[in-house]
Order: sequence, then C-alpha cells, then structure tokens
Amino acid sequence: MEKIAVVGGGLIGRAWSIVFARAGFSVSLFDQSQEAASNALGFIAARLPELRDAGLLADTPDGVMSRISLAPTLEAALDGAIYVQENGPERVEAKIALFAKMDEIAPKSTILASSTSGITASSFTEQLRGRARCIVAHPVNPPYLVPVVELCPAPWTSADTVARTRELMTRAKMVPATIKREVAGFVLNRLQVALVAEAFRLVADGVVSPEDCDATIKHGLGLRWAFMGPFETIDLNAPGGVADYCARYGGLYSEVQAEQTPIALTPELVADVDHAMRSHLSLDDQPARQEWRDRRLMALLAHKAGQPE
Repeated sequence: MEKIAVVGGGLIGRAWSIVFARAGFSVSLFDQSQEAASNALGFIAARLPELRDAGLLADTPDGVMSRISLAPTLEAALDGAIYVQENGPERVEAKIALFAKMDEIAPKSTILASSTSGITASSFTEQLRGRARCIVAHPVNPPYLVPVVELCPAPWTSADTVARTRELMTRAKMVPATIKREVAGFVLNRLQVALVAEAFRLVADGVVSPEDCDATIKHGLGLRWAFMGPFETIDLNAPGGVADYCARYGGLYSEVQAEQTPIALTPELVADVDHAMRSHLSLDDQPARQEWRDRRLMALLAHKAGQPE
C-alpha cells in the first residue's frame, strides 16, 4: 500500500485519515499531542460503522481501521510517504516552521500539501528548497463527507505536483477543483463570503430574520446547489441557457450589485444575529448538532451516490 502522512489529528486531520484509508492507502497519523491523536482514532472508529451502514464504505470498518496507525514522531510519519496532508494551526509563522521541517526530512519526491482554508501556499513556502512540491489542498469540513477539495498552487508549484495531487485526490474519491492563481480565500470561501455578507446585510437592513434567511437557503437555493453549480443553475433557468438568462436578468443583477457595497461585521450586528440564533439553537447543543449535520450529510451523500449523473 502507498503511504499517506496526515500531520495534525484535529477535526480536519482525522477526517482526512478516513478519506485516505477507505481509499486503500496506508495512513500514518501524527499529532504532537498524544491525547489528540488518541481522540482522533476514537472518532474514526466510531464513524466507520455509520459510514458502512449508510453505504459509503466499501470495506469493513475493521479493514479501514487497520490501515491507520499513529506515528510517534513527525519523522516516522513522513518516512516513505508519497504525500503529506498538513492540518496544523492557521498561522503563517507556524506553517513556515512546520513546512521547513517537513521539506528537510520528507523524501524528495513527496508532495507537501496544506489543508489551510485561507493562507496562500506562497506565504509559507517561498524560502524552501523543495517549494515546487508544495501546494494547498483545501477541503470542506468534514472532508470524509464533502468531497470537493481545492488545489491551490503557489506561483512556483510545479505542474507535476498539481497533476499528481489531482490524480491522488481522484483516487481517494475526492472531487478536485484546481485554482489557476492564488487569491485570498481561494474559491469556495470567496463564494461563501459573498453569500454570508449579503445575509448579514439583509438582516441589518431589517429585510429578513436570520432564521428565515437560513430557511431560504435550506429549502430554496440549497436544494438546487446540492447537485448543480451556479452556472449550471442559471443555464437551466432560461430557455436559451446562460446567454438568454443574462439577457433577461442582467439589469436586475446590475441593480442588486450596486447596493452590495461591503458591510462591516460590527459588534452590534454580530450580537443581534447571535442573539437570534441562540433563541432557538443553544450552544449547549452544539456537539449534538454537529453530529446531526454529519449524519444528514451522510444521508445526502448516499442519495447522490445512487443517482445518475
């Protein structure tokens, strides 16, 4: 079996371990905290039977679990690995230090990838001798249930690194989306920021409540977006496709965009939205709601897997 090193056993690292192990890779998981590493194994062991029951695990839970081991050191984790998925703190300084160490000890052919959700690869790889093998592979939480992964190279990342990472992610049953050049927030978070910022604006302007805004997405846009992207959506919303749609609604887009100047997330606005959320969603229920979210995602993923393209 080809070996994958997962560095960092938190929320994202443990999910990546499931992704790679269920695809048949040998996974070496390392975390500086032994407790975090042990907790990661406990989470994985609890999730695998549920994935099996949902029809999302071809192998047995024991078979997948047997491919995941804890590494006592970073050196042991990287030894013989063809690919490293780093899931460390979201701080540039921390990533500079960690990638410098990994670049020094990992085999020269090993790809070094980061799960960072917003830090560009150029921010922490510029000074590395092996910078051409470094890339951002940004997943959506949790990646074992949400398959898209953004591949975001630095200007000096080699085409071979991008191609090999894309091929590996495809083998792991992920859906790679290659970002052609570095931008803050990559693509997924930029799209999310645009939507969430407008949601805050609509609440601030007294247009809608947070609860009804969420309902509009859950029971409206979200249903289509579960199997179509924005361009596919508008292509079907006019008889003549995208060009016809833009001819019909271009004026409305211009009008709305003229009103969509940046909105500040002031303490007052955040407090208002937080108060509205806490009125029907207690923070005490947060862990249970995260479990609910994951199980709903399992059911949705299982449904999509059984549908024709």
